[in-house]
Parts: sequence; C-alpha cells; structure tokens
Amino acid sequence: MDKHKSELYFLLFLLLIVLTLGFFLFKPFIYVLILAVVFATVFDPLHQKILTWTGQKKVLAALLSTISVLIVVIIPISFLATQVFQETSHLYLSITEEGSNSAFNNKVEQLVNNIKNLAFLPADFSFDLKQYTEQGLKWFIPHITSIVSNFAAAFVGVFIFLMALYYIFKDGSRLKRAIVASSPLQDNHDEAIFRKLKSAINAVIRGNLGIALIQGALTAIGFLIFNVPNPVLWGSIAAITALIPGLGTALVIVPAALYLFWSGQTPFAIGLIIWGVAAVGLIDNFLGPRLVERGMHIHPFLILLSIFGGLSLFGPLGFILGPLVLSLLFALLDIYFEIHREHISQ
Repeated sequence: MDKHKSELYFLLFLLLIVLTLGFFLFKPFIYVLILAVVFATVFDPLHQKILTWTGQKKVLAALLSTISVLIVVIIPISFLATQVFQETSHLYLSITEEGSNSAFNNKVEQLVNNIKNLAFLPADFSFDLKQYTEQGLKWFIPHITSIVSNFAAAFVGVFIFLMALYYIFKDGSRLKRAIVASSPLQDNHDEAIFRKLKSAINAVIRGNLGIALIQGALTAIGFLIFNVPNPVLWGSIAAITALIPGLGTALVIVPAALYLFWSGQTPFAIGLIIWGVAAVGLIDNFLGPRLVERGMHIHPFLILLSIFGGLSLFGPLGFILGPLVLSLLFALLDIYFEIHREHISQ
C-alpha cells in the first residue's frame, strides 16, 4: 500500500512538472489559440454551409473556411492597423513639433472659446489641446506599434492562428466530444456551457463589437468624404465610443462637425451631421437585431469596461479577449446557478 502511494505521489509530482513545462511551452500562443476558437465559433455558420456545399469533405471545407477568414478579417485588419499607426504617428508629430500645428490649434481654441461663450463657462476656463492629445497618443501609439512594428512576430502569430483555425474547423466536433467525455460535469451541463459560450461569443463579437466596427467604418468614410483630417484614426476611436450607451459615435462626430463649422466648412459640417444620423445612427435599429443572437445579452457599458480592461491586461488583443472573458464569466455563473437550483430542488 505504501509502495502504491509512493508511486502515485511520484507520478503526480512528474505530472505537475510536465504540466508546468507544458504551460510555459504553449504560453506564447495561448492568446492566438483563444482567438482561433473565437473566430471558429463566429464563422461556424459559414463553415457549415461550406461543408454542405463540398459534400461533407472536412479537409476542403476547413481550408475554404480558413481562407474566408483570412480574406474577410486578417487582411483588412492588417491594412487598418498600418493606416491607424501612420495617421497616429503623423498626428503626434504634427502636435509635438513647434509651429507645425498653429492653424489647427487656432481652430480648436476658437471652437473652445465659442463653446465657452455659449455655455457661460468661467473666463479662466482653458483647453490645452497639445497636452491632452499628447497624453492620449502616448497611450495609444504603443498599443498600435506593438502590432505593426514586429512583423516577424506578427507573421508567426497569424500563421499559427490560421493553422489552429483550420484544425478547429476540421476536428472541432471531435475535440468537443473529447472534452465532454473527460469533464466531471454531467454531459447536459457540458453541452449547456458550450451552447451558452457560443451564444455569448456571437452576441459580443458579431453583435456589440460587430456593430461598433461597422459604425466606426462608416464614421471613417464620412470623415473622408467631408474632409475631416485623419479619418481612419478617428473612425477607429468612433468604433470604441460606439460601445458607450446613449452617446456612441456622437462623441466623435459632433466635435468633428463643430470643427468643420467653425473652420468655415459649413456645408461639410451639415453633411457630416446628416451622414452621422442616417448612415451611423440607424445601424443599431436595423442591423443590430440581425447581428445579435437571442440568448445571452451583456450591457454595452460592461462590454466597454471589458475592452479597456482587456487592453490593459492582454495588450492589443484585449479588444476581443476582454469581452470574451466577460462572456465566459456570465456563462459559467449561469451554469452554476442552474446546477445550484437543481441541487436545491432535489
């Protein structure tokens, strides 16, 4: 008996060592693998259609689905990140270099003075554009730089992401059955967790974040049409503000319209306001219900907090991983209370 226990303890000790080594072995790729699971979940309806179209040929369907994600997601994000980085760097240099932003500063100071007169603000009220913009860009630039500066690491990450995505499309159902079989929970609870996680991922990614990205893109297009500087940068910021309940992209569009108005570009200012109401503001009413699945719904304010918390904790990928952790939390809490109610009823 003692020999049996010593063997068991020794095996557990070796297992702990190997698990620790395995964790550090896969640690650099954990975020990429999680993203692969997320996008495989979001694009699962497309994959199922491709699977049917190819006559249930898993290898071909997985390959076509992976190529679809590459075309629809990876390539546009790469161009967007590069453009945002360029515009952010240009704006930062134009603000920090002495004398290069005098016209821009004058327009903003004139705008602040007009608002101060209309709102009856104190005479000593001031707005240091250079100070606030520098502080914001100093926070923003490192996050974007980390994406576009190290092309080798980015290439490796994208390659592993695509490989993991391919195998999840190909063998995802078999992996799911293995997890359910090895889980100590009842199979119906495991299935419920997978179902709620899928609903939560789709609600957050395809719903909240999807709508925010579409509104940000439309805002950038409007800024480009109506002559607002750095349209891609401000469109990206509008995508984040779109998650703020009640205010959304108005936090970016209204100041831009006021800037155009007091710059003497009144027709552009009116056109931008109309564009903001028609093309951006109506997205929630018409496209929102089509993108957000029924099931788990998370308040937009919590989504916003999870994005900023995710950026702080995970870096650039926190834009997706933050809401995903929040979704997992709500899904597990829901399962816990369901199991608790079952035990009480028994």
